[in-house]
Amino acid sequence: MSIAIDANQGQHQGQGVQFTSLFKTTQARTRALFDLVKPEAYWAQPIALRHPIVFYDGHIHGFLWNTLFRKVLGRPSFNPDFDMLFARGIDPASLVDAQAKSRASWPEPDEVAQYKACIDEALYGFLETFDPGQPASHPLLTHGEILYLLLEHEWMHQETLLYIIHQLPHHLKNPPQRPDARPPQPQIQPESIEIPRGEVRLGAYPGEFPYGWDNEFPAMTMTLARFAIDRYPITNGQFLSFVEAGGYANPEYWRPADWAWCQQEKKQHPFFWKRQDGQWQLRDLFEDIPLPLDWPVFVTQAEATAYARFVGKRLPTEAEFHRAAYGDALDAPYPWGWEAPGPTVANVAFQAWSPMPVGSHPKGASPYGVEDLVGDAWEWTATPFAPFPGFKPSQGYPQYSADFFDGQHYVMKGGSCFTDARLLRRPLRNWFYGHYPYMYAKFRCVSDAV
Repeated sequence: MSIAIDANQGQHQGQGVQFTSLFKTTQARTRALFDLVKPEAYWAQPIALRHPIVFYDGHIHGFLWNTLFRKVLGRPSFNPDFDMLFARGIDPASLVDAQAKSRASWPEPDEVAQYKACIDEALYGFLETFDPGQPASHPLLTHGEILYLLLEHEWMHQETLLYIIHQLPHHLKNPPQRPDARPPQPQIQPESIEIPRGEVRLGAYPGEFPYGWDNEFPAMTMTLARFAIDRYPITNGQFLSFVEAGGYANPEYWRPADWAWCQQEKKQHPFFWKRQDGQWQLRDLFEDIPLPLDWPVFVTQAEATAYARFVGKRLPTEAEFHRAAYGDALDAPYPWGWEAPGPTVANVAFQAWSPMPVGSHPKGASPYGVEDLVGDAWEWTATPFAPFPGFKPSQGYPQYSADFFDGQHYVMKGGSCFTDARLLRRPLRNWFYGHYPYMYAKFRCVSDAV
């Protein structure tokens, strides 16, 4: 099963972009991910706050049709019911909200396959004659902007699909071939690095990257005071000290709303952990394993905040993450500089099916020596997801960001082991509810310099 895709594949060649190649390789990876699911799990709903797996099988194509062919090209639909059914996923705040959007039945696999095949025929027929270097008949076709949007949407949903599949019972999955052994594990000691006062730039300028989502614009700069940040993300072993010290039973460490959630959900440990025969285990993607104490811990933003208070620190802001990651190199695309993402600098883009021990990629360190800022999992910040001054909704997907400027979602940075390499650009912002436990999310702590 081939999952990894070259980060440079499909870049500018001549006057245009080889979108056909990009779509074919992207769709091949999506099919490979669905192949991880056994047929009997097609209608399974591993996460109650998300649609069942069948929805994601149709959604990527449904979104493509609604965005490109219906909205931009004005073509009549061949299946309006499926266009509506697969138009958009859900992000409910509670099970009650999710149940209100549930359905009693979903289509059969062959019906969804036929729908997708018709859309693919239309897509590749369109791409045969599309030239991004020529004058466009619609503003969203200029330089292939709408096609970048569709590709990035699919890359994002590949990761969404993975964390949903993660919650399927293991016997309902087809594990891929994986390396028999990992490289030697680094021996690291937790430490803090002082970041000097300096300027930081958030967001991007138009044309700085081939594509950017509306919440990445416009660029803004600010000056930050000195602060200290953890060199490495917090590990399972470090977080275990919080669990064993009764952190989940002590309201002192929790914000009021987080404490209410903790009590309501009867939380006693991170979602990916479980206790088996007196031993801690981790629910990895394809099997339960003894808790790897040197892997980054996956937690909610609420749990990350509580741990930070436990150790007398706090979570970094989005701006502090940027300052620690890029230093004075305000235009560098990655913390390590300009080298394309790869296995020597970060665990990203399906290179591995699990996180790696923290400190495994010292070549990916930032100018200040902060490590693992990209890869393994996204990193929580303390910053609520909100627009930059001068924000304008995207013409192609106007509700993409604006629907989540609600004060309940928090900015995440970096990228996980299942994030496509082309989504690792400096200004990209991810976000989730602060109590949402299913995605791949790690964190590190900061403190004010004295």
